[in-house]
Amino acid sequence: MALVVAWAWCVTASAAAGARPVGSLARAARAARATPRLAADHDILLRVARGEKAERTPVWMMRQAGRYMKDFRAISTKYPFRQRSETPDLAVELSLQPWRAFGVDGVIMFSDILTPLPGMGIDFDILPGKGPLIPKPLRSLADIRATVRPMTDPASSHAFIGEILGSLRKETDGKCTLLGFVGAPWTLAAYAIEGGSTKNCEHAKRMMFEAPDALDALLESITNSIIEYASYQIRSGAQIMQLFDSWGQHLSPTQFVRFAKPFAERVTVELQARHPGTPIIYFAHGSSGYLELQKDMSADMLSLDWRCDMRTARRTLGASVKVAGNIDPLILFAPEPQIRAAVRQCIDDAGGRGHVLNLGHGILQGTPEVNVAAFVDEAKVYAGVLA
Repeated sequence: MALVVAWAWCVTASAAAGARPVGSLARAARAARATPRLAADHDILLRVARGEKAERTPVWMMRQAGRYMKDFRAISTKYPFRQRSETPDLAVELSLQPWRAFGVDGVIMFSDILTPLPGMGIDFDILPGKGPLIPKPLRSLADIRATVRPMTDPASSHAFIGEILGSLRKETDGKCTLLGFVGAPWTLAAYAIEGGSTKNCEHAKRMMFEAPDALDALLESITNSIIEYASYQIRSGAQIMQLFDSWGQHLSPTQFVRFAKPFAERVTVELQARHPGTPIIYFAHGSSGYLELQKDMSADMLSLDWRCDMRTARRTLGASVKVAGNIDPLILFAPEPQIRAAVRQCIDDAGGRGHVLNLGHGILQGTPEVNVAAFVDEAKVYAGVLA
């Protein structure tokens, strides 16, 4: 119900603010498909993430390469996830599909936050209809010591990542921005302890309460490995790095400060030192309840989930903190006028500077492609307060 109320408020407020005449979906789709051939604003996402001014708000979507696309399903039904994400030709094609179809300002590598785990000694799979599976979860310090190893040479353990990003950089150079991504240490540790997706994060929380030294040891090891893995992505061609704390919703403010924030900070600061000019975006899913604790983080941009009000978030964080987001992914199931109104409202609420338009979480399976085209089109034609 809260979803519906928030969505209705956003649409009503946008309509009251005055809406641009709605164009046809066919026109939006044609315009979006044409965009990759235009290079005038090819680096707009990178420029805004760096804090530079731009002529409009850039746009891309988390999970933009996904099963909502017919072309994606034509491949995903033939090959299991790890084969798709670890075979360069397949991963490159899947990464490029939403850019070709909709003209988003960024291409993000098709992969998974769990992809680096085998390089740390932690095997995993992703089962159709069930999600991630880690067959040997880490439930004790003894498990951690017996299993986890440092990833010191990702170019050897994950050579396919370098090939994927290298190919994508060639395809997108001078046309749009290329993003890489990694899971944040807390999220990867929680997955490794739980053995997969869970509702309550029970095992990781018990380790937090009963054996914090063991959790610290795991977080420390993962942090060191993620620094190497993310650095490898940047050397391979990624122009922006997004750090996903997908399990942030399981943390209280105190737990965030103790077990997530300092390790994410270490990754961010080290990457900034090694790769000046490469923006780092931090996204903690479900973190609206402790947003004020993120405003002093070193990330170049904070990505916001859909549960927070954009105007309130900008006041909380301060004008100097750049933000991404934060439209409810379910708005893409609404009629076109309401999608366009939500885009305008979000851009206006963000104030027009230091903002990248995105969803407040990943795009959902079943989302109509024509609605995605309208979402991207409105972001590209609406100047808002920048006009």
